[in-house]
Amino acid sequence: MKWGDENQSLRAFYDGRYYVGKSSPAGVSWHLQRLARRLLEEPGCRVLDVACGAGDWLLAAAGRGAELCGIDISATAVAMAKERVDDGIFVEGVADALPFSDHAFDLVTCLGALEHFPNKAEALREIDRVLVHGGRALILVPNAGFLTRRLGLFGGTEQVAVREDVLSLDAWRALFEANGFRIEQRWRDLHLLSAHWLLRRGWLHALPRLVQALLLAVWPLSWQYQVYHLLRRSPTEI
Repeated sequence: MKWGDENQSLRAFYDGRYYVGKSSPAGVSWHLQRLARRLLEEPGCRVLDVACGAGDWLLAAAGRGAELCGIDISATAVAMAKERVDDGIFVEGVADALPFSDHAFDLVTCLGALEHFPNKAEALREIDRVLVHGGRALILVPNAGFLTRRLGLFGGTEQVAVREDVLSLDAWRALFEANGFRIEQRWRDLHLLSAHWLLRRGWLHALPRLVQALLLAVWPLSWQYQVYHLLRRSPTEI
């Protein structure tokens, strides 16, 4: 597979560092269950998750009767997803060259990954291509206006080591609109309200992390850490 040097570097990072020693969490988190209920009202929705990781979101979608497909640059992630999600189809690949036919999916998701892609515009155009007319895309991206980041208390995730482009909400909007989408809805990401995240660095850090998580629930959208963007193809693109 000829993916280009940047994508090859990403693959090496995820297979050789990011997923080393990691295991999938047991069960499905409350916030992904809630997301599945919000997006998947009827069974049979054809869902593609771009940068699916270990399949956490698709496992939640499976509980709503969706038809599942995932793609990830990491062979390790794809293997984990295949083991975790019985009825899904999982392939190795890159977001800017999706190996799927036109108009194959009702919903395409990309959760916490677009900021790591070398060619974001091409990835969005590929997402647009594989969506049915009138289909939806759900993109979760980090916000440069995150208050903790602006105060210098947060410098990014572990993936900064390979690539992490954090944009303002206005810049994300401009990127989506330039590639054929309009924003239908936006909402805050509250996955930090979980015991797994609160205790990830041990009990000594649990209280300050709890304070931050509770603040996210009341902070305005412009101060959020990550923001969900529910997109549809622009009317001129349909």
